[in-house]
Amino acid sequence: MSETPPNTLQYRFDGPEDAPTLVLGPYLGTTWHMWDRQIPELTQHWRVFRFDLPGHGGAPAHPATAVSELSDRLLATLDGHGVQRFGYAGCSIGGAIGADLALRHPHRVASLALVAASPRFASADEFRRRGVVVRTNGLEPMARTAPERWFTPGFAAAQPAIVEWAVQMVRTTDPGCYIAACEALAAFDIRGELGRITVPTLVLVGAEDRVTGPGDARTLVAGIPDARLALVPGASHLAPVEQPAAVTDLLLTHFSAAWQDTLAAIPVPPFAPQLSAPVLPIAEITAAAPRPEPGATGRADPYELGMKVRREVLGDAHVDRVMAASDEFTGDFQELVTRYAWGEVWAREGLDRRTRSCVTLTGLVTSGHLESLAAHVRAALRNGLTPAEIKEVLMQTAVYCGVPAASAAFSIARTVIQEETTPCP
Repeated sequence: MSETPPNTLQYRFDGPEDAPTLVLGPYLGTTWHMWDRQIPELTQHWRVFRFDLPGHGGAPAHPATAVSELSDRLLATLDGHGVQRFGYAGCSIGGAIGADLALRHPHRVASLALVAASPRFASADEFRRRGVVVRTNGLEPMARTAPERWFTPGFAAAQPAIVEWAVQMVRTTDPGCYIAACEALAAFDIRGELGRITVPTLVLVGAEDRVTGPGDARTLVAGIPDARLALVPGASHLAPVEQPAAVTDLLLTHFSAAWQDTLAAIPVPPFAPQLSAPVLPIAEITAAAPRPEPGATGRADPYELGMKVRREVLGDAHVDRVMAASDEFTGDFQELVTRYAWGEVWAREGLDRRTRSCVTLTGLVTSGHLESLAAHVRAALRNGLTPAEIKEVLMQTAVYCGVPAASAAFSIARTVIQEETTPCP
């Protein structure tokens, strides 16, 4: 372990220094201790490198809002120790980091295991709303619901000490770093790039995972040319904790075989452990949905950029409804709004999105266009404004725009804030 500069990650090594390196990546809200039960076996054969996400496990709170930024920090940390090639296993956002490394730095990754992972995690709206909930209520709502997301009911009932340990990991996470990680997952989408992952890949998922379940895993296997799928019975989202023996067997088998194929110059363990009996690979996987090829390089087309910004600010659900309602009569207007309001003005760098939301809320109240206010209150929350800050904006409008208009705006905003900041049951 070491001090952690902003461009690196908090880390620890276990195992013999002369062994090949195996990197283990954590899940959002957890620490490197989620892999504790794999360490005794793995360190017999590898030098295991574990890391914490920013603001997790006491790591410095240097938020990262993109998976690629986390990957770059990880590589900078490994570079500092002379580690050039390594195996990588990551859970959920840790799996996203591994997939990003395999796409952008394939020469560094000898073999890959994606645990409870997905080429796209839920929807951008869902993760941005989670960020709004945490910004308003802190991490307690996420901590309370972690057991039902991470473990099967039987395990949670039988292992209360482990459940409480998991809850405490979430509670002690820095909220700003958690929100930034949600933003990173909201923007993560590699469905159209899976075919470029060329390293041997194990896709491992709990059979009862309701967060990133077998369907997400099958999409990964269908898209990655050299991939196998293993279902772990009796496990939900945090399979390495719930079924440690089965997960360890799978990792030992996968990385031993993969190293023999891709790292012939590096000593490998002279064994081939068997998979746990009920853990079998699945075949006959449905193909992943194709994604359009990226456009030409150079300045982005204002429409494409505008649609991206419009979705990030207003949310996919809102934009999908508006575009679905568009017809031959209104289509040109929607294109104009997307291209110029969102692709030109909202995309400018002169003001951040928080400030633009303040200006927009004020403008809507001033002009009496309250029919658009609810959407932009939601946008303001997603852009980082707190309910208290939105209240102050509306108080300011009461003075300069009129009490009746502000009164109506308060009514609309209160309803939206209650909807957006109330944790899901």
